[in-house]
Amino acid sequence: MSSPKCAQKAPYPIEVEAGKSYWWCACGESKKQPFCDGSHKGTAFVPTEYKAEKTGQVWFCGCKAAVSAPLCDGTHKTL
Repeated sequence: MSSPKCAQKAPYPIEVEAGKSYWWCACGESKKQPFCDGSHKGTAFVPTEYKAEKTGQVWFCGCKAAVSAPLCDGTHKTL
């Protein structure tokens, strides 16, 4: 797999906690979207760490094409 699988053409709204790390799925194959479940093993993909600076809601990329990954930047609107 040379490009990630689009998990969905919309972001995932997730409540995060300040100081906690979240591992975003970069391959699109995880069954626990938007987070990694190890499905990338044996591929060139690796999960991306997101460390929350403050508690609140963030929008994780679902299309796996965002330039600002792991957060959504609206790229899904052009797919």
